[in-house]
Amino acid sequence: MNSNNFRELEYAIDEITEIAKGFGLDYFPMRYEICPSDIIYTFGAYGMPTRYSHWSFGKKFYKMKLQYDLGLSKIYELVINSNPCYAFLLDTNSLVQNKLIVAHVLAHSDFFKNNVRFSNTKRDMVESMTATAERINQYEQKYGKKLVEEFLNAVIAIQEHIDPSIVRNKLSWQLEDDMIPPVPRVGLYDDLWNLDNKKENIAPVKPRKKKFPPQPEKDLLLFIQHFSRELEEWQRDILTMLREEMVYFWPQLETKIMNEGWASLWHQRIMRELDLTSGESIEFAKLNANVLQPSKTSLNPYYFGLKMFEDIEERYNNPSEEMKQYGVKAGSGTEKIFEVRELESDSSFIRNYLTKELIMREDIYLFQQQGKEYKVTDKAWENVRDQLVVNRVNGGFPYIVVQEGDYLKNGELYLKHSYENLELDVKYVEKVMPYIHQLWGRGVHLETNIENKSVLFSYDGKNIHRKYI
Repeated sequence: MNSNNFRELEYAIDEITEIAKGFGLDYFPMRYEICPSDIIYTFGAYGMPTRYSHWSFGKKFYKMKLQYDLGLSKIYELVINSNPCYAFLLDTNSLVQNKLIVAHVLAHSDFFKNNVRFSNTKRDMVESMTATAERINQYEQKYGKKLVEEFLNAVIAIQEHIDPSIVRNKLSWQLEDDMIPPVPRVGLYDDLWNLDNKKENIAPVKPRKKKFPPQPEKDLLLFIQHFSRELEEWQRDILTMLREEMVYFWPQLETKIMNEGWASLWHQRIMRELDLTSGESIEFAKLNANVLQPSKTSLNPYYFGLKMFEDIEERYNNPSEEMKQYGVKAGSGTEKIFEVRELESDSSFIRNYLTKELIMREDIYLFQQQGKEYKVTDKAWENVRDQLVVNRVNGGFPYIVVQEGDYLKNGELYLKHSYENLELDVKYVEKVMPYIHQLWGRGVHLETNIENKSVLFSYDGKNIHRKYI
């Protein structure tokens, strides 16, 4: 990019920033970096500019970069949830592409700053992940790359199983001592006081063992971090750091539709305020159509989130008589979408604001693969809405809790899947359970539903067993 292009981009950034402020967007200070494709796709694969080394990131990079080289896909934007907020622009982007991206990432930054799900995330995570990468590299030098990588494999296999409802580094309960009656102090002649007592009238008091954990625990990583007797200190340290990274990424997982919809809404409105030439307008229209193109077989979060925000704004600008009875004022659409942006996650966003009219208008339906074909299974709007909500609960990952940490009185781990008509992938379960065993050090059990029957998977360190319960 030559000096003239730099000046044009700087001018465009200033202009877009002023327009965004005029629309009421409130974002972190922005830092823009222009990078070659290798750097952009490295950041995309690792999720951050700096992170620990692992083969899975290299695999992801190779796939993404190959698709870019073959012209199958392209990363248009990469933005980091931090303060200041970092946005990365591809050095081969045209000026119009960069204008769209700048408008898009400004809205992302507004979402990061104001959505309640992000309120407790670390804004200096770039620096924190750099420190994590250095510590893990030191452990590799001390204990060997192979041993550290094997441990990383186990943690990454279950890294999504944290508690996303609150950001916490402590368990929400305390482990109390078993309820054993206190032993009375025995003096030299105390036995004389009991000579007249009849032994048959003295009932032995049995100690009552409390449940461990006292309530189902959602945060599997935190539970293992606290109570595994298998982990060495360096392993516990790595587990703590990787859980912290997952806590940082979690809000992005549970607000994917909202976040992309919000950014798409505002990049369109900001771009329409710019004085574009006819050629630039056509280029923008093509780019925007590619980003928002709906799919017949999957849900495009950019398009779906945009349509939902537009529908909310329209309904609150022109409320029905029923809405007016609940105090909704005409023309309150913009105020409402800013409120929704602040308070909701994808699951509550869909549950509270997806309407029958929008589902029918966008022709959203449920389908299944039957044999070699995909067939529509349900078009009832309530079922469609409810299934979309289920798919977004817990960031789209299975909801699994620690039911028992001392199963069979042998320190074994009993996990339970909260089944909501979505079965676990059996092959995946059988691959992951040995990793949990590696972290816990004893037998691992997982209760779930397969074909409407309760099934218990068990791994003893050598073999997977399955039985109906």
